[in-house]
Amino acid sequence: MYSVYEIFEVLPNGSTLKISRVSGLEFANLALRELAKRTSNECFVADARTRRVVAQLNVSKEKWRAAKRIFQIAYDEQLGLRRAELLRSLGYGVISVIGNDPARVLLTSIQHYDLFIVGHAAPEETRTEMIDWIRVKYPKVNILALNPPHQQLLNADYNVTLNGPENWLPIVTLHS
Repeated sequence: MYSVYEIFEVLPNGSTLKISRVSGLEFANLALRELAKRTSNECFVADARTRRVVAQLNVSKEKWRAAKRIFQIAYDEQLGLRRAELLRSLGYGVISVIGNDPARVLLTSIQHYDLFIVGHAAPEETRTEMIDWIRVKYPKVNILALNPPHQQLLNADYNVTLNGPENWLPIVTLHS
């Protein structure tokens, strides 16, 4: 079953206009790219159910630079939402997806990110595969792996046992 996504355009007065609603992240990403070609206004895709922003285009350089950009790959939807909300409340720009496949879809077009966060709630092999893939596409961006007890991912820059934001937030702040 495909998730439903909504595509929005941010108008010059700051209001948002819903342009379309589509099923599937691949179609949402394609619709976003098409919209971004037709306008110079900021455009974004949000999950229709969670309202989580999963992709943005045409973001002004001032806005893009104002907030440090974090791309989060979560494997537990509720924890991913809570982490993204916390990071946004602290002023970070966050793109958050659930799982490796949506991450690959959105990361195929290279954009600037300051940090990647890889969640803990997937098998070690799945998480390692994602980190290795990010290393190829974004070799200079640091990766923070949130881990279950007694596990570390060798290719991550930082490994933290997930036990609350106090364990991983200092690393995020380090990259601000």
